[in-house]
Amino acid sequence: MQQLVHAGSQFIIATHSPILITYPDSWTYVLGPHAIERTPAEQTEHFRVTRDFLNHPGRMLSILLENSPSIGDDTSRDDVTK
Repeated sequence: MQQLVHAGSQFIIATHSPILITYPDSWTYVLGPHAIERTPAEQTEHFRVTRDFLNHPGRMLSILLENSPSIGDDTSRDDVTK
């Protein structure tokens, strides 16, 4: 990929990968409800969640597992972020 970049190629990649969105000199756009905004990779939700998980796996697993609904439970997954 680096050789193609140096040859002037451009890529449009849809990803959740913090590795790809931090590629040197890349631009990251976040598709929001009302606009598409150029956003620093470190400010994207996927980067922050991955960073927080890698820095504190026990705490993140605790948060995720405490709030996971039981089978047949109609509770929304939105409460994971609260």
